Formats: sequence, structure tokens, C-alpha cells
Amino acid sequence: MLDRAIIDHASPTLARLKLGNLFNYTIRGDFDAEFAGLRAMLSGKGVALSVLRQTREKALVYVYRADGLARALRNDGVRRLLQSCGYVRFDIDGALETLKSRLNDADAFPHEIGVFLGYPLEDVLGFIKNGGRNCLACGCWKVYANECEALAAFKRYEKCKSVYQRLFASGCPLSRLTVAARPA
Repeated sequence: MLDRAIIDHASPTLARLKLGNLFNYTIRGDFDAEFAGLRAMLSGKGVALSVLRQTREKALVYVYRADGLARALRNDGVRRLLQSCGYVRFDIDGALETLKSRLNDADAFPHEIGVFLGYPLEDVLGFIKNGGRNCLACGCWKVYANECEALAAFKRYEKCKSVYQRLFASGCPLSRLTVAARPA
């Protein structure tokens, strides 16, 4: 079940087209065991899974490329944004710890989450500055710069999702649909 949700919501990350994806998952059965098994399998391909928030009924699952997140966290502009939001550590574990805390403590969704999903920094900053209004386009995220580039990315992500869903439905396992990490 969780593998199907990962296909439905995180195919672009599995295909190495996108840094990360986030989705709510309704917990059924032995979620902890299923999550641990998929986490172990995907880690060998450079994909990490993290639960950012959990209740008895739902888990907010973050699927991401660890190398891509580490690279994003080294970006000076991203660091400035995260510092302004209270982040003090910029390694993956430290940044995710702060994000989890902000998700659990805040009344509103922390808008810096866009950098954890691979959204262009200009669009994350534009969203914050404009309060989510006045965007050029809306798709996977609200676009404030480079509209053509973003629209092309949205099409790639939708095509990827469609292909992955078809392949998964025909019996191709998640392990085969996950593109391996690039060699260091």
C-alpha cells in the first residue's frame, strides 16, 4: 500500500527528476514495518524516506534524494532563508529536525518546505513575499519566476507519474522503478 502511494505521489523523485515529494498517507496495517522495509530498499538507490509528522491515522511522508537535499542545504540563498526561519543546522538531520518541529508547532504550513521539495528558491521567496498571491502560474507549486521552465517541469512530472503508475500496475516493482543515485 505504501509503495503504491510512493508511486502516486513521488514518482519524479524516484526517477531522479525532482529533489523530493511530500504526501499524507492513511496508516493501515503494520505501517512501521512497511515503512522500514521500503526505507531500507530505497536507501540503496539514494532515496530517503522520513515521516515529518504522524498521528494515529495519518503520516506526512517525505521522499527525497539525500544528495540533492545536501546540495540544496549548501546553497547560500537557501541557508539565508532557512536561518530567517530559525534553522541553525544545515546538515540533513539537523534541517529535518527543525522542519519537523516547525510542522508540529506552527499554525500554518512552513513555506520554506519548498526548498526541501526542490522548488526554485525564487518561487519559494516569491510565495512568501506575495502571501501566495500574484503568481505567474500554478502547478506543483506557485511560480513567480521562470514560468516556461516551471511549466515544462510540471509536464515532465505528470508524464513520469503516468508512466510509473502504468508500469507499477503491470507488475514492475518499486525497486526497479527507482533510478539509482549517481556515483560520487
